[in-house]
Amino acid sequence: MGKTSKKKSFMINVAIVMFSQIAVKLLGMVYRMVITNIPGFGDIGNGYLNSGFQVYTLLLAISSVGIPNAISKMTSERNAVGDYAGAHKIFRSAFLLFAIVGITASAILYLGAGFIANTVIHMPGAKYVLMCLSPSILFVCLSSVIRGYFVGMENMSATSTSQVLEQFFKCVLTILIVYMLAEFPQILEAMFSDLDTEKRAMYMAAGAQVATTLATVISFSYLLIFYKRRQKVILERVAATRVPTITRSLGKMFKSILLISIPISLGSIISAINRIIDTATITRGIEIAFRDLIPAYANHSAIANPTLLQLQSEAVRLSGLLSKSDTLINLPLAINISFATVLVPAIAGALAKGDKKAAAEKVTYSLLISILIVMPCAVGYIALAEPIYSLLYPNAKLGYDLLQLSAIALVFTALNQTISGSLQGIGKVFAPATGLFIGCIAKFILNIILIRQPSINIYGAPISSIACQIISFCYGFSVLCRNIRFKITLKKYLLLPLASALVMGASAFGINYLLMNLVGIRIIAVLVSILFAAFIYFYLVFSFKILSEEEVVMLPAGLKLLKILKKIGLYK
Repeated sequence: MGKTSKKKSFMINVAIVMFSQIAVKLLGMVYRMVITNIPGFGDIGNGYLNSGFQVYTLLLAISSVGIPNAISKMTSERNAVGDYAGAHKIFRSAFLLFAIVGITASAILYLGAGFIANTVIHMPGAKYVLMCLSPSILFVCLSSVIRGYFVGMENMSATSTSQVLEQFFKCVLTILIVYMLAEFPQILEAMFSDLDTEKRAMYMAAGAQVATTLATVISFSYLLIFYKRRQKVILERVAATRVPTITRSLGKMFKSILLISIPISLGSIISAINRIIDTATITRGIEIAFRDLIPAYANHSAIANPTLLQLQSEAVRLSGLLSKSDTLINLPLAINISFATVLVPAIAGALAKGDKKAAAEKVTYSLLISILIVMPCAVGYIALAEPIYSLLYPNAKLGYDLLQLSAIALVFTALNQTISGSLQGIGKVFAPATGLFIGCIAKFILNIILIRQPSINIYGAPISSIACQIISFCYGFSVLCRNIRFKITLKKYLLLPLASALVMGASAFGINYLLMNLVGIRIIAVLVSILFAAFIYFYLVFSFKILSEEEVVMLPAGLKLLKILKKIGLYK
C-alpha cells in the first residue's frame, strides 16, 4: 500500500468513527433536551441523572474503558506482522477476563449503591439511579472487547454501528420511560408513597437509566452477531498463520492484557474520579456557600437559614445546570475523539514496522484537525450560549453562562484527547494519566476554595476545569515533544485558526442579534446564524491556506473538495 493510500485509509477510519460519534452525541443531546423539558424532570432530574452516571462512569472506566484501545493496540501489532492466530488468542483471552471483571463491577455498583449515594457523593436519591445502571457494566465490558478486536483489524464498522444502535435505543427508550412516568404518575404512586416534586424527578432519573441498561444489552447482542457472521473467515486466517505466534498461558495472557489496558484506563479512571470529586465538592460546597441564604432564581424567592434538605436540593439543581452544558460540550469532543481512537492502532502499527515518519505525520495532522474542529465550536458556544439555551431548554433556560466557561476548557480537553491517543500509540501509556492527575489535584483544590464562596458557587466548577485541562495539556504535549519528532508552527496551528474562529464568532453573534430584532423567531435566528458563521469559518480556513493541498486531499471526500476550492480560486 502506497503512502497516500495509507493516509487516506487512516482518514477513512477517522471519518467512520467521527460520523458515528456525531450521531451518538446528537442522539444523546436530543434525549437530554427532551427529558429536561418534560414537566417534573427539569434541572433536579438532570442533577440526579448526572450524579449517578458519574459514579457509573468511574466503575466503567475501571472495568472497561481501556479495553478497546488496549485490545486494538495489541491486535494491530500482531496483525502488522501477520500473526492472526496471536491476535485472535488475545481476543478470546480478553473476552473471558472482562466477563469476570464486568460481573464483579456490576455487583459492586448494585450492592454498594446506597453507601455511594449517601457517603461518597452526598446525594441519597442517586441510589436508585446507580442500581438501575449496574447491569449495563457487564455488557459494556464484553462489547468493548469485540469493538477493540475489530478496530485492531482496522474494521471500524463494528464500533460505529453498535454505538449508534445503542444510543438510538437509549434515546427512544429514555424519552418513552420518562414521558410515561410524567404522564401517568400513578405508576410511581403504586410503587412509592409520599411523593414530592424532588422524589418524582429522582425516580424519573432512575427510569431513564433503565433505558441505558436495555440499550447496552441490545448493542452487545448486535456485536455478538457481527462477530459470529465473520467467525468463519477469521478462523480461516488464524489457521493460515505462518509466522511465530503467542504461546503464553491464559494467566500470562490475562497479565499482558491488564498491563496494557490498566495504564490506558488510568486517564479515564482519573477523569471519572475527578467528576465524582466535582459532584462531592459541589454538594458540600454549595451547602457551605448557601447555609445562610439560598438566593432567589427564576420564580423562586430567596430562602433564609435553609434546612439541610433544602441545601441538598439546591446542590442537585445546580449540578443539573452544569450537566446541561456538559451535554453540549460533548458534541465537539465526540467528533474529535475519532482521532484519538484511530491514532492508537495506527501509530502502534506504524512503529511496529519501524516507520517513525508515518507515525509523526499522523500526530501532527490529527493535532491540526483537532484545533480546526474545536476552536470554532468553543467560540460559537461563547457567542451563542444564551440563544442556544433558550432554544433547547425553553422550560429550563438557566445556566448558559456555565456553557460559556466550559467552552474554554473544551479547547484543551479536545487537544488532550488527541495527545492521549498519540502517547498511547507510541507506548507512553502512563503519561496522559499523569498529566490529568496533576490537573485534577489543582481542580480539587480550586473547587474547595471557589465553590464555597457565595459569589462564585457553581461557577467554581468550570473555572477549575479550565485549570485542570490546561495543566494536563502542558504536561502531555511536553512528553509528546520529547518522544516523537514533529514540526508545528505557531501561525498555522494557533494564530490563523483562532483568527478565523473569532471572526466567525463575532459574525454569529451579530447575525443572531439582527435576526431576532427583524424576525423575532428564535429557531430561525439561531440556525441561520450558525450556518452563516460556519460558511465564514470554512472560507477563512481555506483562504488562509491553513491546510495544504495534500492535507485537504486526506479529508473525507478530499479530492472533490480540492477541485471545488480550485474552481472558486482559493487554491491554485
